[in-house]
Amino acid sequence: MLAVESLRSAYGESEVLHGLNFAVAPGEIVAIMGRNGMGKTTLMKTLMGIVPTKDGSVSIDGTAIQSLKSYERVEKGLAYVPQGRQIFSSMTVEENVETGLIVTGKKTVTKDIHELFPVLVEMKSRRGGNLSGGQQQQLAIARALASDPKVLLLDEPTEGIQPSIIREMARTLRRIRDERGLSIIVSEQVLSFALNVADRVLVLENGEFVHESLRAGIDEEKVSKFLSV
Repeated sequence: MLAVESLRSAYGESEVLHGLNFAVAPGEIVAIMGRNGMGKTTLMKTLMGIVPTKDGSVSIDGTAIQSLKSYERVEKGLAYVPQGRQIFSSMTVEENVETGLIVTGKKTVTKDIHELFPVLVEMKSRRGGNLSGGQQQQLAIARALASDPKVLLLDEPTEGIQPSIIREMARTLRRIRDERGLSIIVSEQVLSFALNVADRVLVLENGEFVHESLRAGIDEEKVSKFLSV
């Protein structure tokens, strides 16, 4: 569903990603793990077209997107939940979710999104800025799903979220995958969350992948060493 080949990106003359190769199957959840500053957010922004691709290719369902603008990538089936959520704080919950509909041509949010996030239905008239961190994260995911994506990118979704909400988020992401058949890529530092949600783990260090493992048989101690400061 998503294929990345020899991907390089840079900020000015400083290259951050050094020829990354990976693929995500339909309905697969992949966790990209690594310490701060290792290139996880840059990878997400490069896939989304926020940071330009220096070299290499990115394709969704066989269609190359590396030369497309961000909104064109959304039209091709890519959705992004950025680090820090970045919801529209002055807009209502309902208005926030409806912004995701723009590329679909639809006027109303589908029933399954309401079923996934019932708390957002209860708070649909509340301003986004008045929600808790966990509720804002749900809102950001709902907004992304409203665009009817094939691939969902989540950058550090557990940041600033309490443990009970993190467990619920893992269950919700698995449900989204099972019910919608989405491919999901999660950038993460919390190993317990990654093991709870992902089918496969990739570890990024200094802009290169240094470890890959299926969840079933993962060497937790080895991965933990990559994540320790």
